[in-house]
Amino acid sequence: MNTSVRNTTRLLWGALRALLVLTVVTGILYPLAVTGIAQAAFHDKANGSKVRADGRDVGSRLIGQNWNTPGTKRPDPKWFQPRPSNSGYDPLSTGSSQLGASDERLLKTVRKTKQQVAAFNDVPVSKVPADAVTGSASAIDPDISPAYAKIQTARVARANDLTSAQVKKLVHQHTEGRDLGFLGEPRVNVLELNLALRKLAGH
Repeated sequence: MNTSVRNTTRLLWGALRALLVLTVVTGILYPLAVTGIAQAAFHDKANGSKVRADGRDVGSRLIGQNWNTPGTKRPDPKWFQPRPSNSGYDPLSTGSSQLGASDERLLKTVRKTKQQVAAFNDVPVSKVPADAVTGSASAIDPDISPAYAKIQTARVARANDLTSAQVKKLVHQHTEGRDLGFLGEPRVNVLELNLALRKLAGH
C-alpha cells in the first residue's frame, strides 16, 4: 500500500470517527439532555402548555380557538371572542393574510368586521379596538387586549345571567401585564378567561 492510499485511508477513517462522535453527541446526547432539562424545569411549557378542564385537555394557552355556537360559524354570545383568524385557528395552517395596511381588500374587511363587532357587543364603532378586527401574524394568537375584553363584558354578562361587575372582575383577574414590566402589551388569555367564566356561570 503506497503512501497516498494510506493517507487517504487514514483521512477517511478519521472523518468516519468524527461523524460517529458528532452523531452521538449532537443527535442523541444533546437532545436527551435538553429534553430532560425541559421536562424537569419547564414541564408544562415543554408539553405544550396544555389546559385541562373536567379531567381532559381542552386546549393550549399558546393556541387560540373558536368560540362559536355549536354547529355554526356564528360567535356564541356566552363567551369572550378571540381576534379574527385567517386560518380559522388551525394550528397546522398558520400565517397572516399578507395584505398590506393600505390594501383596499383589507380595509374593506376591517370596516365590515368593525361594524359586526360593534353590533354584536352593542358598543359604538369608535370603541372597537384594533385587535378585534385584525388577525395576528400567526393567525392563532390566544390573547386579546384588555380593551377588547372590556367591550365584551356587558354582552357576556347578559348571556350568562351575571352582573357586569362580576364579569369585569373576572377580566381584571385574568389580565396579564407586560413581560418583565416592559416587554409586549397587557393581554388576556381567552381560553383561561372563558374557563373561569364557565365555572362562575355554572355551565
